[in-house]
Amino acid sequence: MEGQINTKAFGKNDIRGIFPSEVNGEVFFYAAKGYVKFVLEEFKKRDNSKSARELLFAVCMDARTHSEELKRAIIQGINSTGADTLDLGLAPTPLGYFAEFAKIDNEILKGKKVNGSLIITASHNPSEYNGLKMTFNKQSLTEEQIKEVKKYTIEAKENSGYSQVIKGVNIKYDIISNYQNKIEDMFGSIGKYNGKKIKVVVDSANATAGIVAPQLYRDLGCDVIELYSLPDGTFPNHHPNPSDIKTLDDIRKKVKEEGADLGIAFDGDADRIGAIDEEGNIITGDKLLLIYAQDLIKTLSIHGEVPIIVSEVKCSQVLYDTIEKLGAKAIMTKTGHGYIKSKMKETNALLAGEMSGHTFFKDRYFGYDDAIYAGCRLIEIIAKNKSKNEDFKLSDLLEPFKQVHLSDEVRLKCPNELKKEVLEKIKVKINDDLFSSKIKDIITIDGLRIIFEDGFALIRQSNTEPVFTLRFEAKTKEKCEQYQKILVNLTNKTVNELNTSKV
Repeated sequence: MEGQINTKAFGKNDIRGIFPSEVNGEVFFYAAKGYVKFVLEEFKKRDNSKSARELLFAVCMDARTHSEELKRAIIQGINSTGADTLDLGLAPTPLGYFAEFAKIDNEILKGKKVNGSLIITASHNPSEYNGLKMTFNKQSLTEEQIKEVKKYTIEAKENSGYSQVIKGVNIKYDIISNYQNKIEDMFGSIGKYNGKKIKVVVDSANATAGIVAPQLYRDLGCDVIELYSLPDGTFPNHHPNPSDIKTLDDIRKKVKEEGADLGIAFDGDADRIGAIDEEGNIITGDKLLLIYAQDLIKTLSIHGEVPIIVSEVKCSQVLYDTIEKLGAKAIMTKTGHGYIKSKMKETNALLAGEMSGHTFFKDRYFGYDDAIYAGCRLIEIIAKNKSKNEDFKLSDLLEPFKQVHLSDEVRLKCPNELKKEVLEKIKVKINDDLFSSKIKDIITIDGLRIIFEDGFALIRQSNTEPVFTLRFEAKTKEKCEQYQKILVNLTNKTVNELNTSKV
């Protein structure tokens, strides 16, 4: 193929774009070659040079209609370098991560360990999108590392034509059974208490969780009610995004109808969890993290341990304050699974989470975001408490949040190329008079988090879509709505002004 390769889809956390204009077989073939080059260079930096023939990479995909085509291109690209591939087929993203930790039994591979994973998915994006998540050495690639892969991808295209010469070996492998056995060994019969079963509604959104989570939770002792378990990349029932409250209507209704203890909803690749309490209320990501944090802190405090817990700029101040009051250390960082994982590694954190439902357990697990595992921990917390008090409800653990009013996440459209300029113009206009409240601080690690005496207002640019995300908190509903109205109006006005000036 002639000409330059389209690298528009290379982002901060992954590769993601519309199929086939931005992501397609050609892009993924050369991205795979660029990724292998990146890995080889990383080994050189560590004074542990390897040849491609010594390497093994796991490849899996989500349920999108074009994922199979892209998976073939990835495998061809990797094998063309001489490296081997482990084809996991249709599988949740966390199982792709798990392949780096699992013991792979295969005679042909002669004891090779997985050096990294390439996961074809666009997560929660609409069905016309697809993408690629990459790991190496049990860590997601950082923004800078993705830039390196992009550079090597361009070089691979420039240095050779499209080639389908297969040199490495491709092995199909059942990672699901491997994963299920591991989780069952870890948790046993956590779904049972006092001779009774935890009742769980599971909404897999016709995505990859449906082939793993419902049966796993049954095997752990739960009474499971399934919604939309059959994978279908057109997502016929609802969008696979539990951050969008409209997608949770069915599971909320079903939880109440069935008198369930819990509802668990998954995104498109099962690395994000959405949770519903016994009354059908949505448990936002920061509330969910506080539930996990309280259980973790209580368990570790017996041994005098002080856990570090990481979260991101969109989360409630209540989360950070409560974690500190309970005797742990709370750290704020940028939004994005790559940033969270990097901060966890830097600080040796045992737990982390985002508003979006990405939750990371280093305590008793591997440190990556696995929504199926996160569901196990929720089930365990409920059973543990119900065994002592059968009237226990998940909502009992959310008392601190009743002291403040939190807005839903607000999403405002903005072309990607204008985001930086919009934020700069907004920052100049921010002052005490604008909000009629004293500003204590402005945190700029990811957008603008404006801290007031009684709450905060946040605006940040999405890493994956042409939108700003905003969130607000205050002691009263009226003040929260005031902060929201002011910043939303200012943002829309600034975007419109810049759009007009660019015409």
